[in-house]
Amino acid sequence: MAAEIQPKPLTRKPILLQRMEGSQEVVNMAVIVPKEDGVISVSEDRTVRVWLKRDSGQYWPSIYHAMPSPCSCMSFNPETRRLSIGLDNGTISEFILSEDYNQMTSVKNYQGGVTALCWDPVQRVLFSGSSDHSVIMWDIGGRKGTAIELQGHNDKVQALSYAQHTRQLISCGGDGGIVVWNMDVERQETPEWLDSDSCQKCDQPFFWNFKQMWDSKKIGLRQHHCRKCGKAVCGKCSSKRSSIPLMGFEFEVRVCDSCHEAITDEERAPTATFHDSKHNIVHVHFDATRGWLLTSGTDKVIKLWDMTPVVS
Repeated sequence: MAAEIQPKPLTRKPILLQRMEGSQEVVNMAVIVPKEDGVISVSEDRTVRVWLKRDSGQYWPSIYHAMPSPCSCMSFNPETRRLSIGLDNGTISEFILSEDYNQMTSVKNYQGGVTALCWDPVQRVLFSGSSDHSVIMWDIGGRKGTAIELQGHNDKVQALSYAQHTRQLISCGGDGGIVVWNMDVERQETPEWLDSDSCQKCDQPFFWNFKQMWDSKKIGLRQHHCRKCGKAVCGKCSSKRSSIPLMGFEFEVRVCDSCHEAITDEERAPTATFHDSKHNIVHVHFDATRGWLLTSGTDKVIKLWDMTPVVS
């Protein structure tokens, strides 16, 4: 009987289109530029490179930018051409790439030792936790390019998790605190602190303004800043404190007297709830389907929480 002939299976293999070489260290992350023959890469050798396909068919860097520290990660929004780069030194640097991808312009830097990251894919917002106790909400979706600050911890922020269905952010810190933030409110960006040689309320000189001190025969005062308007003020003109939750200040902070009078009770209404986990949290995992939160701490204990009473 003749042997049955078996057809040879078709061999399918990926096709190598291009090799891009030149980085001196490990390339930690690379992305394809949509609708362009281009690639963006960041490397341990501290470089950011934008590779474009030339007429020869080869990819060569159109941008070669050296960063102050090794690059650990990045996020690129092709709609706005905004490139966010995370560095080993704890800095997040933001750039805007030109339409021809031949230039990159620095937009903003944030420092503070980034300890946690969380992404909201619907609002296209990146949340970062920091060792300076703050949480930053980065609008990398390109609507306004803002960075909203959230202050609600007394120690470094160790972990973040986002409940997309309720638009609530859960942040956990080294202070053992679990903070649930309502992100379904219109939050405000904190103002830049203004520079001045004298109080911008009473015009009293600050202690380094020797000329005005001599002319007015007055002793210079210490400089403070109002957290609501950003003005440079003296202690007498900023003797009061207030929470400003819509600006991210859930705890009371220094404000000038005029801003204190202008802040309404509605503006002081909390936008976050605070809970004590009673252990130093180092990691969290949130199960949105059941509303369960898993926390692990430096005390070698894992705790399982039902968050439905507060995340809803």
